Amino acid sequence: MVPLSLTSSICLNIYFFIWGESVRGNCVQFSTMDSSAINILEELSNKGSKSNPNETGHKENCGESCSVQTKITREEKHFMCRNLQSSIVSYTRSTKKLLRNMMDEQQASLDYLSNQVNELMNRILLLNTEVFRKYLDPFPHRPVQAHGLDCTDIKDTIGTVTKTPSGLYIIHPEGSNYPFEVMCDMDYRGGGWTMIQKRINGVIDFQRLWCDYLDGFGDLLGEFWLGLKKIFYIVNQKNTSFLLLVTLESEDETSAYASYENFWIEDEANFFKIHLGRYSGNAGDAFRGFRKEDNQNAMAFSTSDVDNDGCRPTCMIGSQSVKSCSHFNNKTGWWFSQCGLANLNGVHQYPGKLLTSGIHWGTWVKNNSWVRLKSVSMKIRRIYNPLFK
Repeated sequence: MVPLSLTSSICLNIYFFIWGESVRGNCVQFSTMDSSAINILEELSNKGSKSNPNETGHKENCGESCSVQTKITREEKHFMCRNLQSSIVSYTRSTKKLLRNMMDEQQASLDYLSNQVNELMNRILLLNTEVFRKYLDPFPHRPVQAHGLDCTDIKDTIGTVTKTPSGLYIIHPEGSNYPFEVMCDMDYRGGGWTMIQKRINGVIDFQRLWCDYLDGFGDLLGEFWLGLKKIFYIVNQKNTSFLLLVTLESEDETSAYASYENFWIEDEANFFKIHLGRYSGNAGDAFRGFRKEDNQNAMAFSTSDVDNDGCRPTCMIGSQSVKSCSHFNNKTGWWFSQCGLANLNGVHQYPGKLLTSGIHWGTWVKNNSWVRLKSVSMKIRRIYNPLFK
């Protein structure tokens, strides 16, 4: 049997209720009419007995029979009314139960559909996020709010209000078409240092081609090379001069440093030639070395696929003939001058193994041998800015 619809069930329930009330009223009326009829019969019987004594016995028998018949009829009607009323009540209860069950089922269906809608909405949000990231990630130079021109600028501006901690900052140097992230050292010697290179454990591979050294690579919180283009934009801002600081740590955890005033590099058309001013420190001037051919100052940057090392056609490293300093230094990039005495981008040296083509600073010597380097870093700081006193 097909279940009744909600509207049909309600209408049918109301109809039976009205019909039941009508029947119950009729039953009451019938009961009242029966009582009146009995009273009339009794009066007629009494009058008849007074007017005709001979018919007394016959009328008494008739009255008793009518009274019994009327009583039976009245009880039957009451019984029928009670049964009908009980049936109506029972049907009403069953109808209400049916309606409750139908409403519960409808509510359960609504809850299920609501949960399905919520789940679909969550999936849509996740898909939108994935699509947004997919199409946004290929564009690394998104518009963002820069903290300053460089780390020195950030220290001089924000540092006047509150202490600036070391960490990642966004800078937008003059001349650059986009801002980029840098690591700022706000603790060493007064802070304001922009980190351009760091080596600590050899996790990052520095055996890279020109394009990688151009744009930069690695992790700013670990080992990295900032990138020649970014370094160029920082050190070529108007009315500025930068100090280059090279820090060295040996395997036995002794430290040394070399600093150079007026550090800057030329543009890409000139292969980012390096320019260094006056040296100071205790690690020796490995950039210039001991011989004329060792001097890396004013040399262009070289990689394994872009050779500017000055070896024409070869360079002599001891008794060894070398065609490419980058290849001799395990395909790393640096400002080579017939290879020279410095290469902070060389292969990381592991304890107990000396690599003449690895990370080295040839003027830091102990017991007539190059000191084995555990970690190195290169950082720059603005030493003149007319905007600040």
